[in-house]
Amino acid sequence: MSGHSKWHSIRRSKGILDNKRGAVFTKLAREISIATREGGGGDTDMNFRLRVAVQKARDENMPADNIKRAIEKGLGVSADGPVNYEEITYEGYGPGGVAILVKAVTDNRNRTSSEVRNAFTKGGGNSGEIGSVGWMFEHVGLIRIEPKGDTEELMLTAIDAGASDVQEIDEGGELTELEVYTTFEDMRKVQESLEKSGFKIISSEDIMISKNLMDLDDSKSLQVLKLMEKLEDLDDVQNVYSNLNIRDEVAAM
Repeated sequence: MSGHSKWHSIRRSKGILDNKRGAVFTKLAREISIATREGGGGDTDMNFRLRVAVQKARDENMPADNIKRAIEKGLGVSADGPVNYEEITYEGYGPGGVAILVKAVTDNRNRTSSEVRNAFTKGGGNSGEIGSVGWMFEHVGLIRIEPKGDTEELMLTAIDAGASDVQEIDEGGELTELEVYTTFEDMRKVQESLEKSGFKIISSEDIMISKNLMDLDDSKSLQVLKLMEKLEDLDDVQNVYSNLNIRDEVAAM
C-alpha cells in the first residue's frame, strides 16, 4: 500500500476523520469551489477536476446541498460572493529528516503560513524553502476499484488504458480493493475506460507520491505521524504527504 493510502487508512481506522466530519466537509467544499473556478465551470461532465472533487465529497457522504453551494461559490454566483481561495504548497522536514509536502487552500496566506510553520516547529520538524522537497514527489492519479469479478482482467484493462501500476490492497487476509495508479494526465482516460468496462469505482483523486520511501525507527516514525496529523488538522490544509515508509507495526500502534 502506498504511503498516502496507509496514512489515510490509519486516520480512518482510528476514527479521526469521522470525529472531524464538519472540518472534512469544509475542506471538501473548498476543493470543489477551487475545482469549479480553475477547472472550467460547474459541469462535472466537462470539468474532470470538479468531477473528481464531487465524487470525493460524495464518498464522504457530504450533503448534496453543500456540494451545490460549493459549486456556486466557485462560479461566483453564491450569496456569499466570489471565492477568494488560493492553492499553496508548503515544504519541510519532519523528525529524522523525513520530507513532508503540505497542500493548502486558503483565503489568508499569512495566517496559513504561520500555522503551518508553528505545526512544523511543535512537531519536531522545520519548514523548508520552495523546492526543498517537492522534487522528491510525483503528481499522479489514484483510482480505487472494487475487487469484484476477474481481478486479472481489471488489471489488464487498466494497463491497456494507460495505468502505470495496479496494486492489490489486502486487509486482514482479505482483498478489499485495487489501487490503479496513472500519470495525472492519463487519469481521466483510465477512469473512463474502467467505467465503460463495468468496473465499480470506489474513489479517484490526484495525489503526490514519494519517489523513494525513507525508513525510520518506531519512535521517530510515530513522531512523524503525529506531526502529519497536526498539519492535516489545520483548517486550511487539504492534504499532507511524506516519504516515510509506514510499516504495518507502526500503523497498528
